[in-house]
Amino acid sequence: MTAPKQERIAKVIARSGLCSRRDAERLIAEGRVQLEGRVLDSPAVVVAPGARIRVDGKALPRAEATRLFCYHKPRGRVTSTKDPDGRPTIYDDLPAGLPRLQPVGRLDIASEGLLLLTNDGELKRFLELPANALARGYRVRVFGQVSEERLARLAEGTTIEGVRYGPIEAMLERGSGSNAWLLMSLREGKNREIRKVCEHLGLRVNRLQRLSYGPFELGALAPGAIWEVPAELLAKRLDHKTARRSRSGFAKAKARSPKPKQARAKKSGGHAHRRRTP
Repeated sequence: MTAPKQERIAKVIARSGLCSRRDAERLIAEGRVQLEGRVLDSPAVVVAPGARIRVDGKALPRAEATRLFCYHKPRGRVTSTKDPDGRPTIYDDLPAGLPRLQPVGRLDIASEGLLLLTNDGELKRFLELPANALARGYRVRVFGQVSEERLARLAEGTTIEGVRYGPIEAMLERGSGSNAWLLMSLREGKNREIRKVCEHLGLRVNRLQRLSYGPFELGALAPGAIWEVPAELLAKRLDHKTARRSRSGFAKAKARSPKPKQARAKKSGGHAHRRRTP
């Protein structure tokens, strides 16, 4: 008889959708996690299915089927639940009735475009993990004189002020005078990477839009709108091994309409509008 599969406790917490694995490890270090009534001080613990885990005295949320959303983040929104400076966040505009969602990566307040949101901490970790090298595509408007030769050399990687940036595929889409649009693709996504690399080339970014993240695209999704990736499409666009590694039922989640619904993000909620798949 096969013994029940045991997993690290931070992974179990992340799979519940409560938080990411990294945040789960932080909660453990802060003494806020209990296993079978005992306060943990280290994440180096494995647990069997059905283990009694409590965070801040509350039982873990019941695991839901994995869900992934494509959100068109407008400029002027902070990618966080709260902002100490009181600036609007992406969560201020999301429709009511959604599960607790975590952003996959970030877009700074001045950036816009595709932001993936998920209720599954393990899926979030997989999509963000540098080892998985998922390409992120951007359309960038810059001010300055563009050298296509220097853009091409970005494919070899570059070092700026002691920080090594991986290969970036960059090309001139169109330009007029000192204003130009670039298409850029990278697989690391260090903090403000595109802005820093462009500045290194003598270019000032005045608009930055993410067009894609791995196999997911912004498409025709309107600014401020959110669209749920149907379970079948999610399973197809991710490697089958990824699906197996994610929450039980990843590829068996309830089927959704092949004509997906898109909801315009409103604080008070709102009706969904039919739209073509991004």
